Amino acid sequence: MTEPIVTIVDDDEAVRDSLALLLNFRGYRTRAFASAEACLEAWRPDWRGCLLLDLRMGGMDGLALQQALMQRDSTLPVVFLTGHGDLAHARAALKSGAVDFLEKPYEEAALLAAVSEAMERDTREYAVQSHVAEITARIERLSERERQVMDLVVAGKPNREIAEELGISPRTVEVFKARMMEKMQARSVPELVRMAMEAGMLR
Repeated sequence: MTEPIVTIVDDDEAVRDSLALLLNFRGYRTRAFASAEACLEAWRPDWRGCLLLDLRMGGMDGLALQQALMQRDSTLPVVFLTGHGDLAHARAALKSGAVDFLEKPYEEAALLAAVSEAMERDTREYAVQSHVAEITARIERLSERERQVMDLVVAGKPNREIAEELGISPRTVEVFKARMMEKMQARSVPELVRMAMEAGMLR
């Protein structure tokens, strides 16, 4: 499992160093970049933790980096820091899912609270993604016939209708259904339906 890290992106070296020092002292692992472009180039889909972004930087700014990472399906929570805060930027940042928008000079307690909330959000998101990945892996282990039976079971079809649709006997449907439920680790049809919804099979 990739360890959660606070990724600091700020073009002011003194700010980067002070943030890293504070967060390291509080037990967080950190990495720092002097530009949004450098962070974007280094970014990997398995990164965990959160982003601490300066809003205004030379070149790509923090909001643009947030948008670029979202386009790459990044779910990393973002905390913005800015020395030039204004309502429009704050609104845009928060609308795009930022955890908080703090003005420099930041209050240490407010910063630590925002980072803590962002890391907790990442932990929850990672748990959801891991759960969905496990369900997807179970589905992929089903045989073609077991998958057909699963699709019809979650669609609410009784064994008799499934048998007619697949051209097999109701008894054979029961055998495939039992195997499928065992592989899916589902104790009931409602639980199976919930798994199918979580895996995106049902809308």
